[in-house]
Amino acid sequence: MADSGGSSTAARISVDGGAGHYKKLPNFLQSVRLKYVKLGYHYLISNAMYLLLVPAVGALSVNISGDGAAQLWNHLRFNLVAVAAAAAALAAFVATLYFMTRPRRVYLVDFACYRPAAAAMCSKEVFMERSRAAETFTAENLEFQKRILERSGLGQKTYFPEALLRVPANPCMAEARKEAEMVMFGAIDDLLEKTGVRAKDIGILVVNCSLFCPTPSLSAMVVNHYKLRGNILSYNLGGMGCSAGLISIDLAKQLLQVQPNSYALVVSMENITLNWYFGNNRSMLVSNCIFRMGGAAILLSNKPSDKKRSKYQLIHTVRTHKGADNKSYGCVFQEEDDAKQVGVALSKDLMAVAGEALKTNITTLGPLVLPMSEQLLFLFTLVARKVFNMKIKPYIPDFKLAFEHFCIHAGGRAVLDELEKNLDLSQWHMEPSRMTLYRFGNTSSSSLWYELAYAEAKGRIRKGDRTWQIAFGSGFKCNSAVWRALRRIDPTAEKVKNPWMDEIDEFPIEVPRVTKID
Repeated sequence: MADSGGSSTAARISVDGGAGHYKKLPNFLQSVRLKYVKLGYHYLISNAMYLLLVPAVGALSVNISGDGAAQLWNHLRFNLVAVAAAAAALAAFVATLYFMTRPRRVYLVDFACYRPAAAAMCSKEVFMERSRAAETFTAENLEFQKRILERSGLGQKTYFPEALLRVPANPCMAEARKEAEMVMFGAIDDLLEKTGVRAKDIGILVVNCSLFCPTPSLSAMVVNHYKLRGNILSYNLGGMGCSAGLISIDLAKQLLQVQPNSYALVVSMENITLNWYFGNNRSMLVSNCIFRMGGAAILLSNKPSDKKRSKYQLIHTVRTHKGADNKSYGCVFQEEDDAKQVGVALSKDLMAVAGEALKTNITTLGPLVLPMSEQLLFLFTLVARKVFNMKIKPYIPDFKLAFEHFCIHAGGRAVLDELEKNLDLSQWHMEPSRMTLYRFGNTSSSSLWYELAYAEAKGRIRKGDRTWQIAFGSGFKCNSAVWRALRRIDPTAEKVKNPWMDEIDEFPIEVPRVTKID
């Protein structure tokens, strides 16, 4: 039935099946038309400079072709005002072109690391008690885990999820979701409080968690909890190992290059609840002993107005993937053991593979960050070895000339020992990584942020300081990120939402090579 205005009949549907309860369907055709009008308007305004300049340049080129060019030159030779005006116009055009085409700068506004409640602390003795209570490990493998813990470099205050601290343990999907929500939301809440940014202002979301990939995804979980806007660019990275945090940073950087005036939220974490191994394969038991609960949230921006309040500027990201090599691909592998228990097996080739990946990564990174003196020494050594077949050791550049701070993924004591030796770093440089391993354990991709938080809490970060974050992960991957501090970081202000909080004065702690467990 037509309405009183004589317009076409409006379509109606029943909401609950009862008479008289109807709602109008939206006028989709009108919405589509409006959408394309807005898109056309956006395109016109965004490309106004090009649309205006192209006809002008075309007309100018026609006018100055042939005899016109000679007449223009004769006119300009004796007219200094015209020459100056033409030069100014050309300079303005070149400057405009440069500023519109150069990559956008990416700033780290702030970050937050999740610190669980004291009830989630898991001392080494508690860990061994829970392992015995599981009643799935042989006596020999309980002793094996004890030896790993004694030499791991972990302290007595690392954190475990609630489901694994219970007796008996209760690893299930509901508990895994509970852990994920607690870690992610805890870190994001702190970050939003520190920055004052509204959740609705975030345009890009990247979440990485290697071993826990539920449906809906973890990124959808964040979108739902914080009611993020409907056009957010959301990504969920799984199965990419401990280096996925820097992959997330690189992905967010690339997205910020094409999304003007945007905020990007990066969330890095690992989930322990469903990934504790209950079998007796020793290559899979190592991860039980060193992985702990933790996570971080990082806010990036490409807004020039955010430079003054941001902590760091992202200078470089370098990613290396050695997955084409079978030995590298299989050195960290999730699989079933002979008893069909799922775990992550660590190969004996892990250190050698990590060394090769590191060498490839720093070969790419070196020319971007090292001073010319170091690059020349490296080049001379390379030529002497490859061209003249001289029996000399490869030259390892001094990266201490390129960086003031090093955040090396706290994957384990052996990894940190090797990098300290190969990069010729001091105990002071290694302190953030070793203390993070001691206090929080291996928190996977988020460990780099606990390390940077340590350096901030210690008052080490000065304006202009460069920090190198480097992480290794399954696949096998080695990834780097380089940050430059935009201001001095005040440690007194950082203690409010810093995971080290009032404990920072207790560090550094001398960690024995072997710490006996009662």
